[in-house]
This record gives sequence, structure tokens and C-alpha cells, in this order.
Amino acid sequence: MRLDKFLKITRIIKRRTIAQQLCDSDNVLVNGKAQKPSYSIKKGDELVVKYFNNTIKAKVLEMPKESLKKEDIGDYVSFEN
Repeated sequence: MRLDKFLKITRIIKRRTIAQQLCDSDNVLVNGKAQKPSYSIKKGDELVVKYFNNTIKAKVLEMPKESLKKEDIGDYVSFEN
């Protein structure tokens, strides 16, 4: 699954176009390396998303098949503080 799509369906970023812009401006790191929106995300990848003044750190637990309900996100993504 594409990185920008993953960010959107897991509700880390609300819009795919915003996710694409963040990736293009090197504000999304996967396993410590800046990636483009077309990067193929895999189970176990660690994400760091810099969005405005926030930094979101997450680990991919499972690959979702479709958009997730808010209460199901924890089954697919683990957030770090």
C-alpha cells in the first residue's frame, strides 16, 4: 500500500493530498529515511510524521484493507509518545 494512502486510511493525516505534500517536503520518515508518497509501506515500518508543530511517531502493526473506524486504528498502528 502506498504511504500517502496508508496515512489517510489510518487517520494519521485526514486528507491524502496533505499526506502527499508532507511526503514531498521530507516531513514523513519511514525507518529513519524520508520517503515519497509512492513508497510501499510494510508491516513493521516505523513512521515519524512532522505536521505543523507536532511530531507523530507510529509503528505499523498490520496492513489495513480499507478505511478504518476510529476505534479500530489501534489494531493496525501503535503510537508512541
